[in-house]
Amino acid sequence: MLWIIIIIAALVLIIGPSAWVKFTLKRYATDRDDLPGTGGELASHLVKRFELTGVKIEAAQEGQDHFDYGQHVVRLSPSVLDGRSLTAVAVAAHEIGHAIAHEKKQKISHLSTRYLPFAHFARRITGALLLGWPLISALLHMPYAVPLHAAVVGLSGLLAVIVQLAILPEEWDASFNKALPILSEGNYIPQEDLPKVKKILTACAMTYVAAALIKVLFVWRWFKR
Repeated sequence: MLWIIIIIAALVLIIGPSAWVKFTLKRYATDRDDLPGTGGELASHLVKRFELTGVKIEAAQEGQDHFDYGQHVVRLSPSVLDGRSLTAVAVAAHEIGHAIAHEKKQKISHLSTRYLPFAHFARRITGALLLGWPLISALLHMPYAVPLHAAVVGLSGLLAVIVQLAILPEEWDASFNKALPILSEGNYIPQEDLPKVKKILTACAMTYVAAALIKVLFVWRWFKR
């Protein structure tokens, strides 16, 4: 009975944040006529307002909103780019917050440039190990071992969570030191909607951590083999 409770609690801790993020973003995604513009229009306006020379706005796949600091591009999904909702303007402001930090060379922006390349490298190494497992087993005369394979997958997921937690202060900065003051002081949204926007910006800050936690669940499939 105790193990069942532990497993349920672990699943809640892993799946809960991702479910809450998706629920929050979808909850406030209804278009509203009282907002002055779409997420894309707000992003373009803020690029000019903060003189982010060289920063472009582009479309991304749905749910793939991000700031590409390598190419200096804010990529927004269709529902954000063309949407006139609280979620659209909040997400757009969040990504512009990242652009401001990077383009103004603020210290907080060093977190992603320091840790993300390491995370991408580790992910490639892990992927190579998983794909090349049959060859590695043959060369080292090692039989296929589910626990060892699961350990590699689990380590990859854990590493992703650690990296995203390390970058979390930068996400928090984009939401609450950049996006929230911009939206509230610039009168881009009604003041009575600020509590809702705070929830959306919290979801924006937690998006990558929540996604990384979900990846930890992949370890369980190896024990089913």
